[in-house]
Amino acid sequence: MVPLFDLWLAILVAAVFVFVASSVIHMCLPVHKGDFGKMPGEEAILAAMREQGVTRGEYMFPCAASMKDCSTPEMKAKFDRGPVGYVTVIPNGSFALGTSLGQWFAFSLLIGLFAGYAATLGLGHDASFWDVFRLTGAASFLGYAASSIQNSIWKGVSWTVTSKFIGDGLVYALATGAAFGWLWPSA
Repeated sequence: MVPLFDLWLAILVAAVFVFVASSVIHMCLPVHKGDFGKMPGEEAILAAMREQGVTRGEYMFPCAASMKDCSTPEMKAKFDRGPVGYVTVIPNGSFALGTSLGQWFAFSLLIGLFAGYAATLGLGHDASFWDVFRLTGAASFLGYAASSIQNSIWKGVSWTVTSKFIGDGLVYALATGAAFGWLWPSA
């Protein structure tokens, strides 16, 4: 059994590989260019939201007070009349890219930590590159890609957009698996 501490370099390098891959995907390739659209009447909607004092949070519309209220004729009419959706409101001001990138890197370290942990449970010092690659790649795929599926299931995110994020997750999983396979401590 390989101690998790022995994998610190693989965890760090995997996070760096993922960070670089995600930067290329999101800054150099047009893959996610059309993921968001501008809402018609944006200025009027934003003015109404400011007037109502909408602050940071996630909102559903129409929003019933309880599950029981969802079945009332009034709520059914609101859902039928539409629009129906979700809105995520972030803090005012410029987008905090530095903070988000730092959190993304920390998230990549966390996924690498769990992928490494899974590998320590199932692989020994004598594991081949491909065994390490497959196990850590599969574990990290769950963290990077499978988590986006729930947005299509519960929040109505287009399956096309979700499939792009699953594709991104596959790239990140391959990068993670490669880092672990390359840096796996030998006996």
